[in-house]
Amino acid sequence: MNPEHFALLDEARRSLPDGFKVEISGDTIVMMVSPSGIHQRNLLVVRRQFDAHVPAELLPSENTDLVSPNVGKSRNPDLTYLPMAALETTENQVPAEFAAIAVELVSPSNPENDWVGKVRDYPLMGIPLYLLVDARQKTVTLFSRPDGTKYHRREDIEFGETLHVPEPFDFELVTDGLLAY
Repeated sequence: MNPEHFALLDEARRSLPDGFKVEISGDTIVMMVSPSGIHQRNLLVVRRQFDAHVPAELLPSENTDLVSPNVGKSRNPDLTYLPMAALETTENQVPAEFAAIAVELVSPSNPENDWVGKVRDYPLMGIPLYLLVDARQKTVTLFSRPDGTKYHRREDIEFGETLHVPEPFDFELVTDGLLAY
């Protein structure tokens, strides 16, 4: 990855007011404002279910910078689960390949970032599962089986249905408690 991009990313993080987060995908820097109450509530509904089924060696982490310098990506999922050892660092970035899953709640102001950019970037970054909750459409989508270039499996459900989340979690995600925007 171009070192100038990481320097620009660091400068953007230092310059932005509280409540903003920044990601990089190739030559594009994406800045986002803090999420709404419904966004946070839906995230917590999903997180509670993951927390009840997470393997002991993984820890939840919200808004952690996942980086893949070899493919020029730095992303910041709403929720991820990482091995404990990956979080034993003073760095503010974690190698993306340690992530067991990336969970995103679609931003109503920039849905393309989650539906296009991250569907493209997460398999390149080596993230095996990508769960996308879209409160605008009242859907939950799970992308899986990446090959290093793209995900080969996509499962879609509507709010109110259940979705099987595979290993290492292996549980049925219940979505009837999620709220629409």
